[in-house]
Amino acid sequence: MVRMPAVSLAAVPTKRQRSIDLIAQFEERGFSGIYCPSFGDPIALCQAIAERTNEIRFGTSILPIYFRQPNDLAAAASFLHELSGGRFDLGLGVSHGPTHSRLGITVGKPLADTRDYVQALRDAEKMAGPLPPIVLATLRDKMVQLSVEISEGAVWANASRSRMAHSISLMADVHTEFFVGNMIPTVISDDREAAAAVNRKTLSGYVALPNYRNYWKSAGYVEEMEACETAIANGNREALATAMSDSWLSDATLYGTASEVRDGVEAWFDAGVTTPIIVPSATDGGQLRAVELLFEAYS
Repeated sequence: MVRMPAVSLAAVPTKRQRSIDLIAQFEERGFSGIYCPSFGDPIALCQAIAERTNEIRFGTSILPIYFRQPNDLAAAASFLHELSGGRFDLGLGVSHGPTHSRLGITVGKPLADTRDYVQALRDAEKMAGPLPPIVLATLRDKMVQLSVEISEGAVWANASRSRMAHSISLMADVHTEFFVGNMIPTVISDDREAAAAVNRKTLSGYVALPNYRNYWKSAGYVEEMEACETAIANGNREALATAMSDSWLSDATLYGTASEVRDGVEAWFDAGVTTPIIVPSATDGGQLRAVELLFEAYS
């Protein structure tokens, strides 16, 4: 029996209706979930999912806590929880420094801010109504431990599969329904080199972030991340791409033929990720083309 992954879906400006039209197909084809990243308005997209599906789980993969006041979000999350019959997961995160700077957001310490925000959501529950499961965007050990302490799940983005055994060992005392997800950049193509290039481009923004580089160093990629730091400091894009080794890329992303991607998804399940979330890209088009290839792979 094939274990079906979940999929990441964003409502792309000017193509929102076409994105929404995919929702029912994910359910019909047996995908295990639909999770919406912070791009656009994930809460609005989740409402569309709730109204167009009957069984599939869905949620925000990462909704930055600084974007919405907790009382307001509690009301929206409770609404979706009730409307969907309990199928909605509220994924929360802190986003990244460049986004904070661009939006003029003043932040504190990620762990303390997350703890305070989740508590504010819980405090609002009496007026807002019952909340859905809360899932925390995580990466390194302290946030994993916080997710176990105060939430019902943890979701990574671009995790290294080889590091998951360590991360999951920090969850020894969680209940069996604890959400363990990871957003995996994925390109399906017979041209592996072209597919790898797309994933390198996707992750180039992440290797520019110190918290991600520190995570990947802890996963054993010290040489690669130090080379990335040198390339970034010198403004050398060619050297940056070279620093992103095949072994590192294969540990954090999926690319290649449909069969290779399906095998990779199975490997993520075997690593303990209960909800692998495919983030589809393509060598010859945008999100819609990537989803078409994903449907073919799991037809």
